[in-house]
Amino acid sequence: MDPMRWLLRAKRWAAHPPPMRRVLLVLGVIAACLALAAFEWIWGWPAWLTVNRMRP
Repeated sequence: MDPMRWLLRAKRWAAHPPPMRRVLLVLGVIAACLALAAFEWIWGWPAWLTVNRMRP
């Protein structure tokens, strides 16, 4: 993308930051995704969640 567009977007975001509730929502979603990824990395993917291949 165009670097000037990113700089203008950053300037607008710095001048008018998002509400705290939205920041907490985004951080909560990121934390949930990281927790799910860590759970899958530590214990592996359960066999009962694996989709079976269907024959044509």
